[in-house]
Amino acid sequence: MTHRREMDPKNVRKPERGPRSVGSLLALGLAGLALFALFVSLGVWQIERRAWKLDLIAAVNERVSAPAIPAPGPETWPNLSFEGDEYRHVAAEGRLLPAKSAFALASTDLGSGYWLMTPLRTDRGFTVLVNRGFVPSRDFDPSTGLDEKETSRVTGLLRMSQTGGGFLRDNDPVAGRWYSRDVAGIAKAEGIEGPVAPYFIDAAGMSEGGYPVPGLTVVSFRNSHLIYAITWFALAAMVLAGLAILWRHERTLRMGAS
Repeated sequence: MTHRREMDPKNVRKPERGPRSVGSLLALGLAGLALFALFVSLGVWQIERRAWKLDLIAAVNERVSAPAIPAPGPETWPNLSFEGDEYRHVAAEGRLLPAKSAFALASTDLGSGYWLMTPLRTDRGFTVLVNRGFVPSRDFDPSTGLDEKETSRVTGLLRMSQTGGGFLRDNDPVAGRWYSRDVAGIAKAEGIEGPVAPYFIDAAGMSEGGYPVPGLTVVSFRNSHLIYAITWFALAAMVLAGLAILWRHERTLRMGAS
């Protein structure tokens, strides 16, 4: 009676693979070069974005500390932009209309609450929404501390309208729930007569104790472009290293087969 000896799969020596075909090497090389070019272009783009962001930060810092200028009127509105006008120090005079105020959800150093957005009918014939500051509840009376017959002077930072919503929720004009400071949406919902500026003013110094609390604007920009650039360039270098290892390995196999 013969006994068949079973081979341990671990001891079975796998045949060595031969060199790849020229076609497959060409395909791998082209794919690697395409990835290399993509990663390098993304890295260069991030470097360019970093330069743009640094210029923007420098411009914003200059605007914030500059003397207040008159709030832009209707003749300049088509040319306003985030890059050119956000955080510009502006001033406007007129009558505040607390009855047409809106509350926009806010998250601040004082906790969660609302921005009190009140229209200012300027003496120049247009209306601009003013963020009078933070209040803890929608139950706050917008007329607190105001005399609608008196002229108010508002100074603060120009902010471009924030459309859509925020906090992962869409604005609900019908219910009067605002998750972003959408100027056009608020003006329409509250029946504010035009012309209405496409920006609002983050007021500074309008409150003398109590609510609303102004001056809570956070002037900061996230600038991680250098880290992203280094990541893309590192991936490009890894692709080149992988192609070099592949070429050396295939060259060794061909030399051994000859």
